[in-house]
Amino acid sequence: MSKTKKAKKLRRPNIPLAAASIAQHSSGTTAVGGGLEMSRDIPASRSESAQVTFDYTHIRKDLARIGVLAGSFIAILVVLSFVLPLILK
Repeated sequence: MSKTKKAKKLRRPNIPLAAASIAQHSSGTTAVGGGLEMSRDIPASRSESAQVTFDYTHIRKDLARIGVLAGSFIAILVVLSFVLPLILK
């Protein structure tokens, strides 16, 4: 990777694609494709707030799979800790 920094104009915030598609701000500026254009005249508390719902079902499935694998590995280690001393005598 190169160690050169990107110009601030070329940086994009790490926001989800659902929120970054196209958002119309109260001042008329738009956010397109992940990059946000913010103007200073936007009030801090806007009455309209974008409600974005996220779907985490794939993450739950991955965590459940990790839990099952970890549990099975621990169970195998416990069984081996009892069986190996008997075999190696």
